[in-house]
Amino acid sequence: MGEAGENTAQLVDRYNRQVDYVRLSVTSRCNLRCVYCMREEHGLSDGPVEELGYQEICRIVDVVAASGVRKIRFTGGEPLLRGDIVDLVRYAKSVDGIDTVVLTTNGVLLDRYIERLVGAGLDGINFSLDTFDAGRYAAITRRNLLPDVLVSFASLLRYTDAITVKINVLLLRGINSSELVDFAELTRKNRITVRFMELMPFDDHQIWRTGKFMGAEKILETLRSIYPALESLLGHATEHFSFSLPGYRGKIAIIPAFTRNFCNQCNRLRISAAGRIISCLYSRKSVDLLGALRNGAGAGQLRSLFQQATDMKPRDGKVAGGSASRTSMSEIGG
Repeated sequence: MGEAGENTAQLVDRYNRQVDYVRLSVTSRCNLRCVYCMREEHGLSDGPVEELGYQEICRIVDVVAASGVRKIRFTGGEPLLRGDIVDLVRYAKSVDGIDTVVLTTNGVLLDRYIERLVGAGLDGINFSLDTFDAGRYAAITRRNLLPDVLVSFASLLRYTDAITVKINVLLLRGINSSELVDFAELTRKNRITVRFMELMPFDDHQIWRTGKFMGAEKILETLRSIYPALESLLGHATEHFSFSLPGYRGKIAIIPAFTRNFCNQCNRLRISAAGRIISCLYSRKSVDLLGALRNGAGAGQLRSLFQQATDMKPRDGKVAGGSASRTSMSEIGG
């Protein structure tokens, strides 16, 4: 379908790492203002924001599929703010070569979409939820939308036999760290993975330096003190630190997003909602894709831009990026 199959050369970087995973931000807009991501006023003074159109996203999927990409993750901002998100999922699943299509959401709108997303072929959802407490939720997100999120959460749990479900919990010391057990217990009866994540320094200069960071070692220490029977599992990539509890249906993972370096295994590119290809979280360098799309570039030209971005991938992003890392994760879709 589309331009898939016109170019079969794989995207391989200078260190022989093949890119087979693309995180595609379909919007920079978000209906929350989380303290670890963006300020209340973020983006308000910048005027209208250019975003990739439906056909442009479809062309991107075609080109990367023909270049060896097998997994697409739709992100944001909040991807469910796009009215065509179901159509985008359906299209991506129809493209030869794409094996897996997943989506990350904050859950505010998911109840309206979950049935159609699954019907369109979605393979998995990462559901971001940091607390079950209404006061904490409002403090973290600056919005009183927890009731909507919990309705969506209940709906999502009904689909755990149809799609892969992961719950992303960003642990903040002294804010939601007391709820670790509440989240871990979700794995008792549900076939899900609860992922406890470290804070990263892409918080729009808000709380990174305020002592709220809770590292992976402390998370694991806390888990083991509560659950002595915690069993290590053979994990992979960012879920290298995976665990299960005897008799529980789900899994627990710890994502050491800051303290551990996964650069040597990096197999991904990111595409911002503004149409820029980003090769590394820790670098401000990117390749303009939107201009080429809107100037009528062919599949070969677009594929060359993806190879250019792949060639820019550093061996170690944290070292190469130095102090030039991005301000807010919302700029690149996580």
